[in-house]
Amino acid sequence: MSRPTTRHELGHIGRHALTVLAGQLAVMAFGTTDTIVAGRYSDDAVAALSVGAAIFVSVYASLMGIFQALLPLWAEQRGAGQPLAIGRSLRQSMYLCLAACILGMAVLLQPDPLLRWTHVPPTLQQEVKRYLAILALGLPPALLFRIYGALNQALGRPQLVTALQLASLLLKIPLSIWLTFGGLGMPAMGAAGCAWATLAVNYTMFGIALRLTRRQAFYAPLALWQRMERPDWPLLARFTRLGIPAGLAILVEVTSFTLMALFVSRQGTLASASHQIAANLAAICYMVPLSLAIAASARVSFWRGAANEVLARKLIAQCFWLAALMGIALSATLFIARELIAGLYTSSPQVIALTASLLGWVAIYHVADAVQTFSIFVLRCYRITVLPLVIYCVLLWGGGLAGGYWLAYAAQASLHWSLAQGTPMPFWAASAGALIVTAMAFSSILYRVVRAEP
Repeated sequence: MSRPTTRHELGHIGRHALTVLAGQLAVMAFGTTDTIVAGRYSDDAVAALSVGAAIFVSVYASLMGIFQALLPLWAEQRGAGQPLAIGRSLRQSMYLCLAACILGMAVLLQPDPLLRWTHVPPTLQQEVKRYLAILALGLPPALLFRIYGALNQALGRPQLVTALQLASLLLKIPLSIWLTFGGLGMPAMGAAGCAWATLAVNYTMFGIALRLTRRQAFYAPLALWQRMERPDWPLLARFTRLGIPAGLAILVEVTSFTLMALFVSRQGTLASASHQIAANLAAICYMVPLSLAIAASARVSFWRGAANEVLARKLIAQCFWLAALMGIALSATLFIARELIAGLYTSSPQVIALTASLLGWVAIYHVADAVQTFSIFVLRCYRITVLPLVIYCVLLWGGGLAGGYWLAYAAQASLHWSLAQGTPMPFWAASAGALIVTAMAFSSILYRVVRAEP
């Protein structure tokens, strides 16, 4: 192996990140498509979609985080020249995936306690439950495809995943439109039509991915298609020690974001529709630092597995500043063009006006989001997962979600709060503040960890 240079490695990370970003944006376009289609169908449909998507994403993302956390492990094994270990650990991860599917489907099929706890209006509950029941059937292929994606990212081969995600968008868009509005003998289904389209796409992507693992030559050294071994409990315990705190951290991060939709829903259709658009844009922006974090963590873990800690530390430092600068640039764009962007989602003047006001807070939110996203992914390369989970619980749930709830509802009486009363703005303001403190804490931990490495 020729001696690596930082410049060469940054180019490798950049190409990897851009490839991942293209695929992530295609996946985000699923949600954007559904938001636009449901918004054009009716305000009630987009409100139901907002609540249903918030619940599904909370369940899916937390379970997905368990398997995404295995990426550093597989990348280290690749760096250490242990392809058979990758194949064996992937087969063992199927036991973990089975348990995750059972748990996730149970939650999606029985959402009533969550709907009651968050006071979702009864008029929305039936449509939300229809939406979630359909998506429950699509959870297993979605999680299996995420494992396939994490494997490819660890191998430095994200191209196939991205190609599948981009191609699936060509199926998702017409299906969502057709099944939502009806036509050609199909009745209009509203938000449920978007869920059926997602279900079809999930099974299609996973089916193709499964075939590719048999046909592509670069999977051959992993010996994936061997007979399943019995559960290796020590290895599964190692997976859970790494994956469960990471998955719970993602659960806290995502629910601090998505539960806003459930709390906002009591403010009415206008607030829910505006919040859904703002949340969708925040999620799209998140894909940029997420892609860089995935690419950087894969390469950092590779060089750690190859026992080149010096290069790993250099890559962390340079990619950290790149993530921060990209976050600032994207936030500035979002703030400047907020009214124009809001107008792309809806033709309602009231929704456009409220959404534009929310996007100012989304811009602040994203700068901190970019820094904390990169930091937490790299910390997983060093097996640091519990402390970020604790910080998330305290700051994102305590300061962001609970603080936003207090500002939106309780502070009106105790402090005669009137600013942005009856809108989602207090939630976004509190979440932005909490995320800024989170980013500062994670940056400090990452700095100490990297400096402490020999």
